Amino acid sequence: MVILLTIVTCGIYYFYWFYQTTKELTEYSEDYRLSPGLSIALTIVTCGFYQIYWWYRIADIFISAQQKAKYPRLNDNKILFVVLTLFGLDIINMAILQSDMNQLWEKADQTIPNQAADFDDWTDY
Repeated sequence: MVILLTIVTCGIYYFYWFYQTTKELTEYSEDYRLSPGLSIALTIVTCGFYQIYWWYRIADIFISAQQKAKYPRLNDNKILFVVLTLFGLDIINMAILQSDMNQLWEKADQTIPNQAADFDDWTDY
């Protein structure tokens, strides 16, 4: 879907996805090495060269998010993301990362209700 939306919107959706992905992964993993707004600004100012660093770092942050969710580590896609970015294939990176994130969020959603049940304040009364 991210590929389709990026093509239909002539690349505008890419920046929205870029911002949201950075925000969600940094907040969930509590790894604030990337700032969503600053990442977009640096990408624009550097004519896209910052994206090479961003793809490498976001893959690293995704690994941290997987560890936090106690999700089995999928693949370390850092090098793949950098190589595809160098060839201008960021759209493929988007699809890979979005698919991996969807799997992670499903796993994280399954663990949250169980944790909430253990934290019931009313059971003490």
